Amino acid sequence: MRPLEAQHDPERPVIEAIQQGDAYALDELMRRHGRWVRGVIYAALGRMDEVDDVAQRVWLQVWREARRLDDISRWRPWLYRIARNAANDVLREQQRRGRLLGGLVGQRLGRKPAAPATDHQAILDERQQALHAAISALPAIYREPFVLKHLEDWSYAEIGEALGLPVDTVETRLVRARRLLRERLAGKV
Repeated sequence: MRPLEAQHDPERPVIEAIQQGDAYALDELMRRHGRWVRGVIYAALGRMDEVDDVAQRVWLQVWREARRLDDISRWRPWLYRIARNAANDVLREQQRRGRLLGGLVGQRLGRKPAAPATDHQAILDERQQALHAAISALPAIYREPFVLKHLEDWSYAEIGEALGLPVDTVETRLVRARRLLRERLAGKV
């Protein structure tokens, strides 16, 4: 980000207000950026069933640690790291408990059975499940940039800054992620 752009960052007053203890400002940041935070969490976990719980942890940590953010112009990579670290903490907890990380994306215990779908809707649902499963199966080094680019519409530069990677490495990982997805989805979607 260029210095002039940093001065006109619309999030600057929001972040400053959070640093001063304004809970409404945190609500505003959550409203504006909750979707991509959830995308970051999903990219790290590779599954949807714990995204809400991890997101709640992220926003609590943002509230507690906002005063420590010295360079407000770097709020986006700071928030990204909080979200990614929270998701990685959950993965470590699961591994310690010996949980299997498999399962269908989006399936939760206790969900009411869906109403019978039309043939067309059933095909679309099956394709969507295949796509989610394929994205979830990507190694994290490919899944994270893929989700940030294609589901959250981040630029290569933003992804590189958040992941601490050069732009050409981001580009390479995205190419590999797309290739892996094409291979896994051949004949399914």
